[in-house]
Amino acid sequence: MLSTAWKSYEADKRIEGFSPYTLKAYGIQAKLLISYFKDPIIATFNTEGLKKYLVTQGKDLKPSSLAHRIRFMKSLFRWCHEEGHLTINPAAKIKEPKAGKRIPKFLSEREIELLREACISPMEKALFELMFSTGCRIGEIAALDRNCIN
Repeated sequence: MLSTAWKSYEADKRIEGFSPYTLKAYGIQAKLLISYFKDPIIATFNTEGLKKYLVTQGKDLKPSSLAHRIRFMKSLFRWCHEEGHLTINPAAKIKEPKAGKRIPKFLSEREIELLREACISPMEKALFELMFSTGCRIGEIAALDRNCIN
């Protein structure tokens, strides 16, 4: 069953040290796949069925989201093949869509000054200046350990 294979795959990737966020995202993709195919025996998958799934379920997705879905499928079915659950990998020949180049978004000098002025406490001002001057993301700053800052 696909759900059983997914549980084993997830456990393996957890042991390998995959990020909890990656595992959560893959879990969502696994649920979508299991739901669409009605949790079949893993050996019944073929390339045409996976392509049909991508066409019907991915038609409204951005290329980057569709590529994520394909990367998950390729990883899952490669693992199933390597573990001996499949004789051939049905996702091996599926290619990711070309992703367009994203232009970075940035703030104007006026917007930066408005944000700087909106800071109330000295802590807010310090955090804003840290983010602005280093380019750190909010999550990276939140994860900082005060004892590790020189």
